[in-house]
Amino acid sequence: MAHKGITSQQCDWSLPAPAAFKADVWTYFGFMTNRVKYSGNTTNLRTHACRHHSDVASNANFKTKRDDPAQRTIEEVNFSKLPATSTHATKITQSVLVFICKDMRPLSVVENKGFRNRIKTLEPRYTVPSRQHITDIALPKLYQEVKATVLDSLSSAETVALTCDSWTSRATESYVTVTAHHITDQWNLQSHVLQTRAMHDSHTGEHICERSLTDAVAEWGLNAKDLVVTDNAANMALTARLAGITHIQCFAHSLNLASQKALKIQSVVQLLGRIRRVTAFFRRSTTASNQLKQKQCLLQLPAHRLITDVITRWNSSYDMIDRFLEQQPAICAALLSAEVRKSEKEIFTLSESDITCAEEVVRALKPMKPATLVMSEESMPTLSIIAPLHAKLVMGAQESVDDTPTVRDIKTAIAEDLGKRYVNERETLWMASTVDPRFKDLPFLSEAETDKQVEEENTTEEAYHPHNKNSFDSIPLPPLKRQRTLRALVDLLGAMFASTSDNTAPKSEHDVAAAEIKRYRDETPLPLTGNPLSWWKDHEQEYPQLSKVARSFLFFSSAGDMVNAQRSVLRADHVDQLVFLHKNLEIEK
Repeated sequence: MAHKGITSQQCDWSLPAPAAFKADVWTYFGFMTNRVKYSGNTTNLRTHACRHHSDVASNANFKTKRDDPAQRTIEEVNFSKLPATSTHATKITQSVLVFICKDMRPLSVVENKGFRNRIKTLEPRYTVPSRQHITDIALPKLYQEVKATVLDSLSSAETVALTCDSWTSRATESYVTVTAHHITDQWNLQSHVLQTRAMHDSHTGEHICERSLTDAVAEWGLNAKDLVVTDNAANMALTARLAGITHIQCFAHSLNLASQKALKIQSVVQLLGRIRRVTAFFRRSTTASNQLKQKQCLLQLPAHRLITDVITRWNSSYDMIDRFLEQQPAICAALLSAEVRKSEKEIFTLSESDITCAEEVVRALKPMKPATLVMSEESMPTLSIIAPLHAKLVMGAQESVDDTPTVRDIKTAIAEDLGKRYVNERETLWMASTVDPRFKDLPFLSEAETDKQVEEENTTEEAYHPHNKNSFDSIPLPPLKRQRTLRALVDLLGAMFASTSDNTAPKSEHDVAAAEIKRYRDETPLPLTGNPLSWWKDHEQEYPQLSKVARSFLFFSSAGDMVNAQRSVLRADHVDQLVFLHKNLEIEK
């Protein structure tokens, strides 16, 4: 390749550049000799001209790609802002919304400097949307999308159960949350928070029914006869009655009320006051706290902190006493140390009789602890567990000749409070336990109650239809997942519900419904650690009629959703949308 007009001496050539070559550089280059390497583009030619013939390059005003204003630099490509409507920006905005909803963060988080810096570090080209955009556009749009999914899920449900919970945020805003539960065709639990409504008026049954429960049933197209589980407040019971819905008291709340009755016994009240003074002393005194840690190490005790109870939660009082007894040697040693006595004017001690009383209280309340764990630690405790647990606790609260006055008083308080509950709902609870393969033999019933239940079960096939006027709808039931909860259930009911059966197969096939019930009863009971929903999924074809009943009774109740301090300033409509999306929005794993 040769060039022309570049040096003072012209170069001769016989082949000019092809006419198709339009670049201005071909004015000075042609094909004659192979002086300059050519690779199918003009970059090398321009570079040669600029490097060795600057006067010609200047007069010709050669332009390279980096001089092209339409060609963006690497810096421009990497740091130019993404259009808000681009696919990448839309995905990031969706991710921000999921973060706010699933972690229940305040909407103002998009204005926080730390959050914006984090997003800028991860994607410098992305512009974080304003709070107004999140509030007025992005959040309502996501809410409507998820709501359509929930409506589709509920439309395919044969029976839906509701839970209704009233609560108050830390900003003293009152709310009522309604949650729906149903079991899918594949025997999977589906739970959806439907709505959270602010309650600005008094919490009467009429107001709650009109502005929350009835509204939810109408908005979501539910059956008005679905069962509802609430706490034990009279206004919630009235709400269900006004809505014409079967009402079941929350068993976890019942356990708390019964235990609170026991904790109000005078001797127990005095004991709790003394222990609170000790735990509060160690919490406020750094000297005493350091001494306690040293004594724990010296005595080889667990390095556990002392617990101060929350009055509204009975199990926190139980845990406070239990932890105090565990750490009692270290507590005494720390209180008697010279360092503590020198720095503190008042030393709190408990007498030997107080220690004995604490041990008696823990022993008397011990059965209530695993029962509360089973019903409260899981997000949705089962309805079918209520009847056996209730019977077990009532029987366990019977007085013994060895009981001390304190233990006897505690048992009496628990037995009296639990004994008056679930009188009107016992047949519903029995049926729920009957279709649970773990409790189907109902050994917790008396002989007369068992005969009555069997007689009712052996009536007709129609008696088991979920919408029959003589049967009961119920609450959705989740599998027990945590090993600690399963262990607690086995400890409570293991002796009562064995996993073996000596029954024989039914001999008569003349009555299909009766034979199906008989075969079901002859099945080996499911271990307490088993999942009743999985069992019914495997046996649905074997028991087609009873499986319909099980789908209507094996439901769960769910605790209410609290708004913490970070969200306490939200408007009511934002609480509704955030709680709804927090529970219903699914994250791809």
